[in-house]
Amino acid sequence: MTSNSCFKIGFILGLVFVCTNAQEKVFNVHSYGAKADGMTDDSKAILNGWRDACKWNGKATLLIPLGEYMVNGAIFKGPCNGSAMTFEMKGVIKAPTDPKIFCNEYWIRFQYMNGLKIKGHGTFDGQGACAWGKHQCATPLPFTVGFYFIKNLIVHDIHSNNSKGVHINVFNCTNGFFRHVKITAPDDSPNTDGIRIGYSNNIHIVDSNIGTGDDCISMVAGSQSINISGVTCGPGHGISIGSLGKLSKNDVVKDIHTKNCTFINTQNGVRIKTWASSMTGMATNITFEDIIMIKVSNPILIDQQYCPTGNCKKQGSSVQVKEVTYKNIRGSSSSKVAVIFDCSDSHPCNGIIVKDINLVYNERDGPATSSACENAIGKATGIELPPNCLKKS
Repeated sequence: MTSNSCFKIGFILGLVFVCTNAQEKVFNVHSYGAKADGMTDDSKAILNGWRDACKWNGKATLLIPLGEYMVNGAIFKGPCNGSAMTFEMKGVIKAPTDPKIFCNEYWIRFQYMNGLKIKGHGTFDGQGACAWGKHQCATPLPFTVGFYFIKNLIVHDIHSNNSKGVHINVFNCTNGFFRHVKITAPDDSPNTDGIRIGYSNNIHIVDSNIGTGDDCISMVAGSQSINISGVTCGPGHGISIGSLGKLSKNDVVKDIHTKNCTFINTQNGVRIKTWASSMTGMATNITFEDIIMIKVSNPILIDQQYCPTGNCKKQGSSVQVKEVTYKNIRGSSSSKVAVIFDCSDSHPCNGIIVKDINLVYNERDGPATSSACENAIGKATGIELPPNCLKKS
């Protein structure tokens, strides 16, 4: 049958026209020898299926049916011949536990494509417990899924469990949409960021649940036009911008909008962090609004003395933080100091706008919350709990 051809089915009351499109094709990895027994390495079978799907001159779907697929590592490369590629995952893809792979940068990687959809209610299982605390490499533990140099990316209804390192790494991508993504790892799992974004623009993350041992979402250098909405974060370190200014000059993060999110028992809520160094950079045009905090240790935080190792040289950060708005943020803080603006003395935070902040502290030693400001310039309006400490511009 040729493309877009039709056939007729006769009924007593009339005719129904059924059209097919031969340009759409499904490539089932079982046809390529995938065992789906959770033990056999199915990497070759899945990559061979991808190879043929990528060659197809039309819409192609690589189908991962129900079952458990052991994959020791895979790079899904483009560009592809068709108009769009779909990776439909219904089963579970499991990472190996062999320590030999702990020093690899990645586990699963998609790259150099225009038009990619990942869907199917399946799960990437990083089996990270075998690696946490046992890492002896110069490089970080491998991320679970990486998207590199991709335009027009859609990821929805996918789970990622127990990544060895970062769960989802987005690098140099344009026009990305993540929806109904569920990411889980224990709160003590090291460096298991949920979604990390760098050098990418127009990325949307909506209606998702992320609980990890590190940032739920982190936006590092080059992140622009990022929109986050309807995300529940916890456990974890919150939603973070940075860190900026550690190794490279002119790190920039701008045009970030986080709205309608909930943080539950997280270490931080909404955070901007920069290293105290001579490296220049900027974080600007950032909005956090309509946020609920539930027993969050640091609900609102700008930290320009970021130094997780504790042995950094004390100096002013050269990264400029400006034009940051906090609006309608409410709930509870598990520490008395609910708002911290610890800004650089050489590059003070400018244009900080705080409106309708209502964060209470309900522990035994008192109901009051407080704020702490260093070199932070801006204005506050509406509800001020804790009381505002900004310097007026």
